[in-house]
Amino acid sequence: MKKLNFGVVGYGCRGSSLTKNILLNMEDVAVAAVCDAYADRTEKAMNDVEAKSGRRPFGTTDYTVLLAQGGLDAVLVSAAWEMHVEIATEALKKGIPVALEVGGAYSIDSLWEMVRTQERTGTPLMMMENCCFGRQELLATSLVRHGLLGEIVHCHGCYGHFLGDEIAGGIKNRHYRLRNYLRRNCDNYPTHELGPIAKVLNINRGNQMLSLVSVASRSAGMAEYLRAHAEEYPELAGMEFRQGDIVNTLITCADGATISLRLDTTLPRSYAREFTVRGTRGMYEQNCNMVYLAGEPETFNTQRFYRENMGNAEKYEKDYLPPVWSRMTPEQIRAGHGGIDSIEFRAFADALRAGAEMPIDVYDAAAWMSISALSAASIAAGGAPQAVPDFTGGRWVMREPRDVTEIG
Repeated sequence: MKKLNFGVVGYGCRGSSLTKNILLNMEDVAVAAVCDAYADRTEKAMNDVEAKSGRRPFGTTDYTVLLAQGGLDAVLVSAAWEMHVEIATEALKKGIPVALEVGGAYSIDSLWEMVRTQERTGTPLMMMENCCFGRQELLATSLVRHGLLGEIVHCHGCYGHFLGDEIAGGIKNRHYRLRNYLRRNCDNYPTHELGPIAKVLNINRGNQMLSLVSVASRSAGMAEYLRAHAEEYPELAGMEFRQGDIVNTLITCADGATISLRLDTTLPRSYAREFTVRGTRGMYEQNCNMVYLAGEPETFNTQRFYRENMGNAEKYEKDYLPPVWSRMTPEQIRAGHGGIDSIEFRAFADALRAGAEMPIDVYDAAAWMSISALSAASIAAGGAPQAVPDFTGGRWVMREPRDVTEIG
């Protein structure tokens, strides 16, 4: 089997992890070219690839040079958030299929350009939202598809992840989060929570997000964190952060369902995505990995019963967990985020080889990424509603629902 020649643009924490743990361990993939804006990272990427594969890739600090090399079957875009849409669009213009890492958009116009470019060229693009392939997210989706939860009325998700050290270390680590938290106020990272929800609700495939409202709390968490760690980050003394500690977004959909999202990254907390699906016959709640179905004992409403049934979703896995998880090897599970990175890159490569539709396509990417730009506008306008663009141009009405993997 001919190997797929990948280019990698962006060799920071995420790009280097995916290259070393995923791409270089896929037998049908070769990393042929690497790029990072920083020369030392580009050099490290070249060394890492050569050490693992025995083949030294082409390296550059200019992504346009990488895209002009020729011979690439795909490019992974894992650069700073600000560059994701621009790099993806340029790759599409050159006919290079794109595996686009997650992040939020800065303007709606840039998303329209990406969509129109993909439509004009027909070049495949997949948004690499790994949470869509999560074990719990796919189990809940399967419960929905089999009708156990009834008609879905509301879904909730959160990016709850304390990032004080990562944000504050932005200068030392050359990480883009610092400048974003200093200068923007929005839901800057919406797709981990929104992606699985959008798939459950068939967004862009028979359903559509219509509008949103967003509100943000004041920014206090980073100031407190820096006071407590002043000796570690003297370069940040006196800096003010625009990013609110908590951003709540409420989205209305064409079918009447609602979606609530929360960004929560600068106050002390444990990690959680809070993926929750509420239907007329039951619910799924990720924090406790719990299923509750109509007809369960009324005592379920008590705190004791709630505590005793944490984790009960596991008993549904035998009958409802999609088969992709039963095929996972221990090595794949260890490779990245409990296995979801391996699943999504396999899905991308298989679809690319087969000339098949991407599991998460350009319309999904544009719609999900638009939440950042729209939430910024809503917050700036005091919570005023913002219309969510229909990037499908009305085709969502006719497009058939499609899950990211076989549900079974």
